[in-house]
Amino acid sequence: MVIGAGSIGIFVGGKLAVAGADVTFVGRPRLLDEITESGVRLTDLDGGDDALPVGRFRVATEPDDIGSADLVLVTVKSAATAESVRELTGKIRPGTVVLSLQNGIGNDTVIREILPHCVVLAGMVLFNVVHHPGGRFHRGTEGGLAVQDDPALAPFLGVFQQAGLALRRYPDLRPVQWAKLLLNLNNPINALSGRPLREQLADRNYRRCLALTQREALTVMNRARIAPARLTPLPPAVMARLLTVPDGVFRRVFGRVLAIDPMARSSMADDLELGRKTEISWLCGEIVGLGAMVGLPTPVNQRLIELIVAAEQGDRRTWTGAELLEQLRAAHASGR
Repeated sequence: MVIGAGSIGIFVGGKLAVAGADVTFVGRPRLLDEITESGVRLTDLDGGDDALPVGRFRVATEPDDIGSADLVLVTVKSAATAESVRELTGKIRPGTVVLSLQNGIGNDTVIREILPHCVVLAGMVLFNVVHHPGGRFHRGTEGGLAVQDDPALAPFLGVFQQAGLALRRYPDLRPVQWAKLLLNLNNPINALSGRPLREQLADRNYRRCLALTQREALTVMNRARIAPARLTPLPPAVMARLLTVPDGVFRRVFGRVLAIDPMARSSMADDLELGRKTEISWLCGEIVGLGAMVGLPTPVNQRLIELIVAAEQGDRRTWTGAELLEQLRAAHASGR
């Protein structure tokens, strides 16, 4: 069962259904009505194209049938974690595997506190999914699924493998989560830019914004003795420095980073467009909170929070790379 059937949830759950799993999508009527009418089509930047016709999956707006689920994937936005999971209490079977496939740090802890009798595991989706009309969900970047390893996953490894989503298992997922958080610090920059990811990352000024944001994050992580995993061709600290090289050099040396579908955007950009609250508190907010914990200022990440909150409240505008860089440099210089 997929709790929070948005783009990520429908793509992952859909791939599992194509591989033969019995899948129920639980989510908002907007998407559920669409896929109930059109079915689901799953494509990717590598040429994959799978059709999941109506009748090969179930949909529900409430997790009423959760008691029959062997595996629950939680893919709601972080702000909705507690509320969504509370709906499972008293219905879900003890011992059920609950896998959090969410951005940020600590969603699994929230779930575990609410469902103490389940096997709750942390996970990360390391790719981007773009929703197109007519029930099409497109994986627009490279990446797979990373999960906290546990013997309880054994019955599900085969279907994930068959679905083309082999689980990368880690004894401790926290370094991977912090590394993914570093990458996700680009989400607010992309949302404020109003551009697709590939176009935004090809612009040096936007990359300078990301470099400022990541370097600040790495400084507080280092003070907190957090060592993020390596998810990019080079270690995180090196990548943060090299983001600032000229555009032509970046394209030649880091062309793989730009191997992104031309239409792919961050989920935060989609949230702003749909008038939804973003996950900024679980991205830049994690860095600000960690900085406060270790006694270091985080003005760059704080400024990004302010700009995104303003956009959430209706102050929407498209920032050029130069304009946004000026904002973040001023915040960095102030050290507030």
